[in-house]
Amino acid sequence: MTAPSTFGLSSEARNLHWLLTNLVEEVPGIRSVAVVSSDGLLLLSSDPGRNEEARQVRETPRAGPRGSAADLATVVSGVGSLTVGAARLMDFGPVKHTMVAMDEGSLFVMSISDSSLLGVHGSAECDMSVVAYHMALFVGR
Repeated sequence: MTAPSTFGLSSEARNLHWLLTNLVEEVPGIRSVAVVSSDGLLLLSSDPGRNEEARQVRETPRAGPRGSAADLATVVSGVGSLTVGAARLMDFGPVKHTMVAMDEGSLFVMSISDSSLLGVHGSAECDMSVVAYHMALFVGR
């Protein structure tokens, strides 16, 4: 396996990228992971080709494949906003995490202390409790 390039990233971003990559490699069923800012921007992804795209705007428009890190970031941001709005409407307090189980996969969204979001795209076979546990460990770091 070729190590993903982290050239140009700060040491903090390299460490975070290493943690994201480990999450995908170590937890069965996780397909991809994205860290999304509170305003919906992709900050970092387990997909190494997307990290450069997250830092700079490209001159030529590119249509990414379904399931790309940019798509995951968009969905994570939308689900995060929706659940925060629902929690406020129902006066239930802050949202800790959201899990969506579908026939062919799952989506996990967890708040990070700086108001950013951790999003995980999992396979249908993943153990949701194991994924949630590892996400909580990640967020705690």
